[in-house]
Formats: sequence, C-alpha cells, structure tokens
Amino acid sequence: MKRKTTKAEAKKETKLFGTDGIRGKANFFPMTGEVAFKVGRAAAYVLKKKYRRDGRDMILIGKDTRLSGYMIESALTSGICSMGVNVVLIGPMPTPGIAFVTRSLRVDAGIVISASHNPYDDNGIKFFSSDGFKLADSVEKEIEETVFSEDIENIRPTGSGIGKAHRVDDAAGRYIENVKASFPKGMTLEGTKVVVDCANGSTYKITPFVLKELGAEVIAINDKPNGLNINAGCGSTHPEAMQKMVVEHKADIGIAHDGDGDRTLLCDENGDMVDGDKIMAVCALCMKKEGMLKGNIVVATVMSNLGFEKFLSKEGVKIIRTSVGDRYVVEEMLRGNYNLGGEQSGHIVFMDDNTTGDVAITALQVLAAMRKSGKPLSKLASVVPVYPQVLLNVPVPRPQRIEKFPAVLIAVKKAEKKLGDGRILVRPSGTEPKIRVMVEGDNIHKITVIAKEVAKAIKSNMA
Repeated sequence: MKRKTTKAEAKKETKLFGTDGIRGKANFFPMTGEVAFKVGRAAAYVLKKKYRRDGRDMILIGKDTRLSGYMIESALTSGICSMGVNVVLIGPMPTPGIAFVTRSLRVDAGIVISASHNPYDDNGIKFFSSDGFKLADSVEKEIEETVFSEDIENIRPTGSGIGKAHRVDDAAGRYIENVKASFPKGMTLEGTKVVVDCANGSTYKITPFVLKELGAEVIAINDKPNGLNINAGCGSTHPEAMQKMVVEHKADIGIAHDGDGDRTLLCDENGDMVDGDKIMAVCALCMKKEGMLKGNIVVATVMSNLGFEKFLSKEGVKIIRTSVGDRYVVEEMLRGNYNLGGEQSGHIVFMDDNTTGDVAITALQVLAAMRKSGKPLSKLASVVPVYPQVLLNVPVPRPQRIEKFPAVLIAVKKAEKKLGDGRILVRPSGTEPKIRVMVEGDNIHKITVIAKEVAKAIKSNMA
C-alpha cells in the first residue's frame, strides 16, 4: 500500500541538499530511484555547461556496500547518460578513494553513494568537484534548482549523442598506491599487530590490504559486507568489539572505520579509545618536530576539546576553529594553506596526501608516529589532557540562532561568568530541530549544572 505524503514531507520535497549532500531512507524521498535519475540529469546538465569539454564530459560514480546502492547507482547512471555525459563506475570504494580517483582520472566530478555511519537502510548522494573537493554550495544549489524546474525536460540527445558507462578495474589499485605513498619511505610495519574494524563498509578490502603490504600482522573484523550489515553494531560508532580484540590478541593498536571510510577512531594497546582530537595532537607534534606542519597550525572545529587546544598551545602549535563539519575544516585549510585539520569525531584531513578525511592515511600517520617515537599509542595520547564535556540537545520547533532571544543570551553570559575556565557553545543543529548546548570545564558536576541551566532557558524562550 502506498504511504501518504505528510505536509512536512511535502514541504521538504523542494529541497535536496543538506549539510553533507543528499541523504534519507532508501526508496523514500529524496532517496528514490526517480529522484536519483533527475539528480543525474541535472548534475550532467550543470557540469557539462560548466566545463564544456566537447564530448569528453565524464562523471565518476562510487559507492559503499549498502544494498540500495545498486538502485541509486543505476538511476544516476541512466540520468547522466540521458544528457549525453559518460559515466565511470568504480564500485565499492571509500569516500576518500572516490575523491582521489576523481582527481586521478581527471573527470568532471565524482559522486559518492553512501550514508556514512547511518544504518544500512539509509543512503545518500554527495558530489566531489574535479579537483577532489566537495562541490561548491552554489553548484549544489544550481543542481537542486534544475531538478525542480522543467528547464531541461526537452533536452533529449539521441543516437550517438547519448552517453555511455564503463567500469574501471584499477581504481582500487590507484588509491592504494596513493595511501601507501603517505607512509615514510624505507619504514615498514613489521612486528606491529593491528586490529581493523571495517564496519562492513567500503574499506573492507582497502585498509587490511595496505597494512599487510607494509608488513603488519592484521586481524580484520567486520570485513564481510552483505549489503545489510554496514555499521551494524560495529565500526567507529560501536568500537567495543575492536577494543576487546585488541586486548585479547595483545595488538599494538585498534582501528575503527565508519561505513564510507572518511572517519576513523583508534584504541591503544590497552583498549582505551583515542578520539580525533588526540589523533590530531599526536600527528601535529610529529609533523612539527620534522618541520612539516605548515604554519604550526591545526584546523579544528568548535567541538574540539579545550584541553587539546591548551596542550598544543604549550607545544607551540596554534588551533584555528571552524564551524562543525569537515567541509568547513577543509575550506579553512585551503584558505590558509594548512596541511592538518579535522574533527573530534575522527574526520582527519592530511592535505598533503588527500583532499578529504581518509581513514587509511590517518591510521598510517599514527602508526608512523609510533614507529618514529618508539612509544606505544597509550604514551603518545596520554599527554593530551581532556576537559570534561557535557552535551545537551534541546528540542525546538525550528532551529534558530540564539541572538534572536535576549533572555537566552543573558542566561549564556551568566553561565560563562559562573564557569570561569572553560567553554560554552550554543548552536542550532544542522540536521535536526534542536539547539545543541555544549559546556566544557574542569569539574563535571559544575558543568552539568550549568548546561542544564542554559538548556532550561532555551526551553522557556525558544521551545
């Protein structure tokens, strides 16, 4: 039986792109075959107009291991080819691999079919430009407007004008060589034991292969995707099995990926988790020591811990903060020509090696730091202090900036005075009708009380 469209859903059906591409439940708007077909046509039209390559127009498509990827891939391919643009299909590939191969093959754009760390029944579509960076907001907007207009309905090439699709078999090999090139020449991982949780996602072949090629003993788990088990109780959102395996097998490090391979979290030899802040700190110090950290600056988001910032400041490394989202981290890195940045959640960008968060490269950089220092990960990561952090999500009718609510601003200012040495961050969610309240300080009881006071003011004035 066909499900009725609600008023809220009808309103949404004029918008596709969110903070990280298009995303939703597979086979419901916007992640239907029909919409994907229209997105393919619109993207082909917009990009062909942008590049005007006289018949050499080409768009690359890669995906993660979700069952619905076949449906979306076929629909996108049909739409793109119907506009006279060719398609390169590379199959399951991590998001950073798709970004790299997009550059390597010099195509007009790359498309990633993935919903990242979401459950298998979700899916998404996001774009990379020809230089391997996420497509500009203005171009996404043009594609979206074209989908909902009728401007291209009558553009129907026929005969030899229709595009064709072909598969490239060596895409994984190209990407693997790029990942391996990020590891110091002459160094190996012989004698290192690694547990890798592939989240039954797109890295299931890549990371274990790279580590083995470099000499490591690899214990791979959740590396048998079946289309339904991606992120299911595993990977970076559920690292418990990895932590247990590291302790049981006396491994040197545990590596947990997300489904599309652009975010990784680690655990040390004791099974203790190492988040993105500590990963960046370990790598920043190693790079600074070798004179490789450009400007002695790390780009992080407003969510990175205050302890992380203060520690690096003492070591002569400055933190530049951006809004939440790896897109904003990369934009700032490009603006200032910085080569290390990332998020607490594990999106780490090594700009000298790739244009987006890359799980395999991140793992290799940490392993290289361990080798160079001769220290286990527990020792390297333990020097970074972590301030207690409380995060509350306050439901509101619609996300708005708190500047419009004087009573909330007053409550935040009072809380900041009461907090003293710490941080308060209040911001609207980019994905849900919620206001996020983060309070950070050196006393967990104190910051919990303060966070609840701010949340109460938001409920009273914005809900």
